[in-house]
Amino acid sequence: MATSATDRIRRTSVASVHVHYVAKAEKKGRTRAEVDEVIRWLTGYSQDQLEALLEAKTDFEAFFAEAPAMNPNRTLITGMICGYRVEEIEDPFMRELRYLDKLVDEVAKGRAMEKVLRRPGGRAL
Repeated sequence: MATSATDRIRRTSVASVHVHYVAKAEKKGRTRAEVDEVIRWLTGYSQDQLEALLEAKTDFEAFFAEAPAMNPNRTLITGMICGYRVEEIEDPFMRELRYLDKLVDEVAKGRAMEKVLRRPGGRAL
C-alpha cells in the first residue's frame, strides 16, 4: 500500500469507520454489540474505553498504539481481506488494521462468534 494512503488511514478516526463496520454487520442481521465485541477482543479496550475513543474521534494510529492488550491470538487470523493475505502484510500497523477488517467481515458473514474470536487449539479460520 502506498505511503500516502497508509498515512491517510493512520489519521482516519476510528469513529468514522466504526459506523461503516456497524452498518455492514447490521445489514447482515448482526449487531453493533458483536462488532464492539471483536474490537474489544482484538485490542483489550473495555466498552467504556471504546466509547470514549469513538467520542474523541481517536485516529487509527493512536487507537492501535495505545491499545491496552492486543490479543496474542490475533496471529491466528488468516485469509484474504481487501485483496491481501492478512498473514503476509509486512507493515505492522496495516496488519493490525486488516485483522480488524477481517474480524468485522467474518461477523457480517454470519460466522459464529466462538469461531471469529480465535482460541489456541481451536480451529483457526
